[in-house]
Amino acid sequence: MVDVGKWPLFTLLGAQEVSRIRQACVFGTSANEAIYITQDDEVLVFGLNYSNCLGTGDSQSTMVPKKLDFLQGKKVVSLSYGSGPHVLLATEGGELFAWGHNGYSQLGNGTTNQGVSPILVSTNLPNKKITQVACGSHHSLALTHDGEVFAWGYNNCGQVGSGATANQPTPRRVTNCLQGKVVMGIACGQTSSMAVLDNGEVFGWGYNGNGQLGVALQGLCVLQIASGYAHSLALTDEGLLYAWGANTYGQLGTGNKSNQLSPVHIMAEKESRIVEIAACHSTHTSACKTQSGQVYMWGQCRGQSIVLPHLTHFSCTDDVFACFATPSVMWRLLSMEHDDFLTVAQSLRKEFDSPETADLKFSVDGKYIHVHKAVLKIRCEHFCSMFQSHWTEDMKEVIEIDQFSYPVYRSFLEFLYTDNVDLPPEDAIGLLDLATSYCENRLKRLCQHIIKRGITVENAFSLLSAAVRYDAEDLEEFCFKFCVNHLTAVTQTAAFWQIDGNMLKEFICRASRCGSFKN
Repeated sequence: MVDVGKWPLFTLLGAQEVSRIRQACVFGTSANEAIYITQDDEVLVFGLNYSNCLGTGDSQSTMVPKKLDFLQGKKVVSLSYGSGPHVLLATEGGELFAWGHNGYSQLGNGTTNQGVSPILVSTNLPNKKITQVACGSHHSLALTHDGEVFAWGYNNCGQVGSGATANQPTPRRVTNCLQGKVVMGIACGQTSSMAVLDNGEVFGWGYNGNGQLGVALQGLCVLQIASGYAHSLALTDEGLLYAWGANTYGQLGTGNKSNQLSPVHIMAEKESRIVEIAACHSTHTSACKTQSGQVYMWGQCRGQSIVLPHLTHFSCTDDVFACFATPSVMWRLLSMEHDDFLTVAQSLRKEFDSPETADLKFSVDGKYIHVHKAVLKIRCEHFCSMFQSHWTEDMKEVIEIDQFSYPVYRSFLEFLYTDNVDLPPEDAIGLLDLATSYCENRLKRLCQHIIKRGITVENAFSLLSAAVRYDAEDLEEFCFKFCVNHLTAVTQTAAFWQIDGNMLKEFICRASRCGSFKN
């Protein structure tokens, strides 16, 4: 599953809201705007709202997601954004919507008025079902289900493909080079346009100052095209990658920064075939993924110019743009995997305390906790020793636990299945005791973190006492400093007066050495 949390903007959402997301796109000059679609086909937006590109009907920015009610229930199949900025969206029903900046008629409604909310684009598109959209900086492309391409908007470089340079106010079919041909995919550079045909041919039109239209790929069958700000990538049916156009940042991956007027085969020395390429006109970054799952990036990466494809530790090309592109936009509408497949970790978490599959029960405070011997042996040295044949516990179906409370012991066992602990600070003290007894150092550190995060005036002295008792030096120092910093309030709590006499003396002596009792 792709993690939208890698895009900083999505940290504004809670875990429950993130879990509802099926599709998402981050865009904007600073990657500060986002649109996402939920499992229930609700369309929501949040962020800066520059040039009304959130489509909320007003010009207000928002940190809280707002619904685009006009798109409620419409399944989204394609979405693109222009750096103007404007947004295009195609639905499963073939409808085309646009909103945002419209100074060059890039919304296709025949005007230059700002689109403050989604506009249904229908002029010249009767009975046409739109399957894919693409945006340049100020122009737009749409691909129909029968392989026709329509273009509109800014046309100073001929990027609309009309044969002239006048702006195009409404969708117009591109016929000059595509007459009688069936198009399978489209892409836009900043002021250029590209189309790949069903037979693998590629056509380009618009600005060509850096050679980004140099589509001399005769004899090759192209499956996918991608356009950056002023460079282009093509992937063939043999898994070969070609690049051409601008190369100021090394975005062609040729090992230098020289522009290329015609396609150059890159990554030729790599044995694994390439299955995906990635670029978008908002950045000078390129990426690809191989059949073996390796992800490479090159071009402008966090300010550096990477002139040769660099092997990353990512599992998808989307992560390259989240972590290294400037701005850290999404290069495509990102689709989340929400299917029935569970990872090993998710499956393990699901089976904790499951009576159906467990082969052992712990009885604590009269309550059962269902577990699996094999999991416990793998995850904990204490249990690995316990379930040796010479231990009586190995033969039991129920093991009684009386030295720890039910919440503490259940939390410990759950930790072995999930790597997580969710306890209040007071219970974390008991878990700290257990972790110390069982020599679980990572769990011990987690408990200390919970205690530090939950310390208050009322519980500070209890926590300090526990830290001393369990020989947790780092936690002891933390609790001691808290008590000293809130000395007057702490000494008036019940926990302070219930403390052991020797510990009280030790605390007073230690606090005095810190100058706590000076006039």
